[in-house]
Amino acid sequence: MNKIILIGNGDVGSSYSFSLVTQGLGYEVGIIDIDEKKVAGDVQDLQHGLAYIGPKSVYQATYKDCSNADIVVITAGSAQNPGETRLDLIKKNTLILKEIVYQVSKSGFNGIFLIATNPVDVLTHYVKKITGFPSNKVVGSGTSLDTARLRNALGDKLEVDPRDVQVYVLGEHGDTQFPVWSHANIGGLHLHEWIKIHPNLSIDDLDVIAADVKNAAYDIIDAKGSTHYGIAVSLARITRAILYDENAVLPVSVHLSGEYGFQEVCIGSTAVVNRGGVKEIIEFPLNNNEMTLMRHSINTIKEMQTEIIEHE
Repeated sequence: MNKIILIGNGDVGSSYSFSLVTQGLGYEVGIIDIDEKKVAGDVQDLQHGLAYIGPKSVYQATYKDCSNADIVVITAGSAQNPGETRLDLIKKNTLILKEIVYQVSKSGFNGIFLIATNPVDVLTHYVKKITGFPSNKVVGSGTSLDTARLRNALGDKLEVDPRDVQVYVLGEHGDTQFPVWSHANIGGLHLHEWIKIHPNLSIDDLDVIAADVKNAAYDIIDAKGSTHYGIAVSLARITRAILYDENAVLPVSVHLSGEYGFQEVCIGSTAVVNRGGVKEIIEFPLNNNEMTLMRHSINTIKEMQTEIIEHE
């Protein structure tokens, strides 16, 4: 049936539903939000494009509609306001997600949760904890957007199609993320091999590019108030991998069970994603510096989730 229920119709949610419609993903797309008037307007607006795309049902949903959904995507939540800490944000968003997940679970939903609400790694762990769902069925958007940003930045610098740039950002979707340069390649050439024969990229450039990628959200938020198109397309990519049982390798927020030496924590890592959710976590053989960065990123996430979630 390929039924998707979206919960949260703000900038990210509405951009995601638009991505689903334009890419032909999901035969049913139901939208839930406390602002029912806006949902009604968006549904009508989206329906007006269906004649050029193909048959699809787009509608204003209720939590009862989650009962037989394949995927429930949660983008609802508060943004971080000026003067607020990340812990303040977690406190607010755990309360919001707690009520949402309760309503979804009450419907009898047994599909895949896809979480985009920030801080996404902490909240993906939280949803798994309060639902009791198996690890493979609760997935976060993780570093999928950060990876896309990095590939695009490298592609621009190298004048290469970013789809042919193979590099991943791992760790927290936040300030402690890091690129895995040790396994980066362009068209089959290792990144360092490429640098030797292409003078338009240097080792020093890599640090600048990584910093720009990490800070991209701040620049966009300063310019227009929020980031939503990039994450919407990233969510649509994960959705496609699930609905079409692709076994696609994607950098998503996954529940570690010994990988990288940690467990009971979610972090952005490459994983095989298919109809069952996360089929397999791919543990990169990181070099010493990257492993240090990964440990720092995981410990940062664990501190946040311990202060808020584990003490509920």
